Amino acid sequence: MGPTNVTDPRYYHKVVDCQWACPAHTNVPQYLRLIGQGRYADSYLLNRESNVFPGILGRTCDRPCEPACRRGRIDETPVAICRMKRVAADLRGDVTDRLPTAPAEKNGKRVALIGAGPSSLTVANDLLPLGYDVTIYEKHHHPGGLMRFSIPSFRLPARVIDEECGYIIGMGAQMKYGTPVTSMRALLDEGYDAVFVGSGAPKGKELAIPGRHDAPTIHVGLDWLANVHFGHIEAIEPRVLIIGVGNTAMDCCRTAKRLGATDVKVVARRGRAQFKASPWELEDAEEEGVAILENHAPTRFIVDNGVLTGMEFEQLHWSTDTSGRQHSTVVSTTAIPCDAVILAIGQDNALPWLERDLGIAFDAQGMPIVDRATHQSTRAGVFFGGDAAWGPLNIIWAVAHGHQAAISIHLHCSGHDVSHRPAPGMTLTSAKLGMQSWSYSNDYNPSPRARMQHEELVRRFTDVSVEVELGFTPEQAAREVQRCLNCDIQTVFTDRLCIECDACVDICPTSCLTISPVRGSEDELRSHLSAPALNMDQALFASGPLPQTQRLMVKDEDVCLHCGLCAERCPTAAWDMQRFDLQFAYAGAAPGSAPLNAPEGR
Repeated sequence: MGPTNVTDPRYYHKVVDCQWACPAHTNVPQYLRLIGQGRYADSYLLNRESNVFPGILGRTCDRPCEPACRRGRIDETPVAICRMKRVAADLRGDVTDRLPTAPAEKNGKRVALIGAGPSSLTVANDLLPLGYDVTIYEKHHHPGGLMRFSIPSFRLPARVIDEECGYIIGMGAQMKYGTPVTSMRALLDEGYDAVFVGSGAPKGKELAIPGRHDAPTIHVGLDWLANVHFGHIEAIEPRVLIIGVGNTAMDCCRTAKRLGATDVKVVARRGRAQFKASPWELEDAEEEGVAILENHAPTRFIVDNGVLTGMEFEQLHWSTDTSGRQHSTVVSTTAIPCDAVILAIGQDNALPWLERDLGIAFDAQGMPIVDRATHQSTRAGVFFGGDAAWGPLNIIWAVAHGHQAAISIHLHCSGHDVSHRPAPGMTLTSAKLGMQSWSYSNDYNPSPRARMQHEELVRRFTDVSVEVELGFTPEQAAREVQRCLNCDIQTVFTDRLCIECDACVDICPTSCLTISPVRGSEDELRSHLSAPALNMDQALFASGPLPQTQRLMVKDEDVCLHCGLCAERCPTAAWDMQRFDLQFAYAGAAPGSAPLNAPEGR
């Protein structure tokens, strides 16, 4: 193993676990520090550079950053990263004069976006400031897509969607509301330079078992939530079963409680460990009196003269074989009384308007074949993103797709190869303010994770639009910021300055440093670490040969707390604490080497 190439932005980026795990690569540690300084508007705008919708995502994100958070390895409770996004959004004040604007003179290129959901709006956000003429086709009369129509307002108020979508549309996007695209061929004939499909996966999956179409009180979750949003459904029967246990199922069961249901059960085919719903969504549902039944597989609807009276299930026992595969055994059969059933078992693409003879290839499942790096289909100039590309994911993934698709659209319209991506960059700035003081707080703060304030239970059920989570107070936010370990403050080592005194090795609280005589493979180096490495996905740092003995300074990045004690103790300043800032590539950057890849989503 040679010396680590710390000039490659990918190296230090991966050390910032939260930013690395975020599909949009949001600069989490810096926006937390800005909140700690009371600079809410600055934090919001930093957030907006990458995730585009801080207020929306601060309420609804699936939080891939939080399981990666280094704090969770210490006390098992990560920093409340997602909810801190909301703090910046709620307290930002008026930022309209600081938002990007579109130039008065256009660049002559026309781009059509299908759907006004998060992926399309991100494309518009990135292309409008470059002078593109952007037209968005939306079948409904308001923007937001499934953010608006399938996430209940008690989780995501309409005013938040209006504000953040409005920032983008206000740059000059031409909105064609109430205009569903009925033919891709017809749209292409209008002469657009590029087309982006961001229509989502708006079709809820069906459950093909006996009795499905024999009673009117059996609903598909996405359609039912949309009908509640539009006011077409204002009440529901007393006893309701929700089939499925994803986040849509949680939205359905909690909405049913608000529409008058008194007995609501969520029924899952597997055990809780396999639930797709986020843990906090499950907690909120159970707090509101929703029962969750595990290991029940639906077999038929029980319908009497057109009236739904119950549902029959097989009760399952799951076992795991030697290869790790799970198998189910039917233990018994049971019937559960109910008056209504809502199916929330997944989502499918709905692309009947996309003709199959346009040069756009589809796979065996009927999904368009899309390049995962460029988002281009097999027809040049036609791009896909969000749920329309690879099926249902979270909003933050749709945003990440939009950024990458916007890069490709700009390259395509500029006559460049879309696979020749702009390269990311980085800056490293010393955090040293004195002999033993830093520009960040490096003291370990033992505070527990802040608890979200919730609206009182009684008040929640008075109106379907009453927001349940009330947000953190400024005082809570200030304490939560101190829980962050500042993983973007990197330990930068200069091997020629090292005198091999072992002071840094002695003082390191996690034994992440080793001066090793071994100069072999990474596996050999790992066998000589002061503390055994548990996470093999995180890199080792290896210096060049040290001046005195030609040994190597080796650091296990996974267990470093970024406390700065090594730099404080070092008598020659061979160690320094430097703030790493990833300069992520967006549309308009010069083409270069491949950009950073987001962690795999599915």
